[in-house]
Amino acid sequence: MPTSSTEFASLLCSRLCHDLLSPIGALNNGLELLADETDPEMRQRCLELLSESARASANKLKFFRLAFGAAGGFGERVDTREAQAAVMGLFGDNRRVNIGWMIEDPTLPKGAIKVLLNLTLIAGDALVRGGQLDIGAEQRDDHVEIVVRGEGQRIVLDDELRGALAGTSAGAITPRAAAAHLARSLVTENGGSLQISPPDAPVLMFGAIINAT
Repeated sequence: MPTSSTEFASLLCSRLCHDLLSPIGALNNGLELLADETDPEMRQRCLELLSESARASANKLKFFRLAFGAAGGFGERVDTREAQAAVMGLFGDNRRVNIGWMIEDPTLPKGAIKVLLNLTLIAGDALVRGGQLDIGAEQRDDHVEIVVRGEGQRIVLDDELRGALAGTSAGAITPRAAAAHLARSLVTENGGSLQISPPDAPVLMFGAIINAT
């Protein structure tokens, strides 16, 4: 487990760099091809690829800003439309994961939004061949109930991520498990609970209850 806030910050930075390397690398490669290409059709294709990579980079940054950073300002609540836009931007372009958004509350506490987004990120990554990802949350009096459900042909949630979510990891947390550790920490710090479906379940289910006060 991370031993300090500095160590955990470095894990998040490593995760960000890993996820942004591909689209930004594609931007760089596209610019190099564009500089040497003279055929009009190929130049147009290069521009299309550059546009796709730029959009993917921007979408990832928007999502990570809200899931990991201080996005939404310094208020205690975040507009759920902002969270929905971040999720749709992250998964919308790959056409691999279909999103079911089932949140009616106009705003939710910032901590609940971060838990929701991090669980969504983990569940989406676990749908290695794509599938359906349903996201729900509702504030009830003094707490928020969160459910993230993933269903697909192949679901892979490895032991490291499961252990980080459950708080049972014996060794050090690696960058790929940073989102899982963050979700668990936020739930624990806010006096909540986090449940995970069993490894042999036909669908992947995350359930969290987080204090709204």
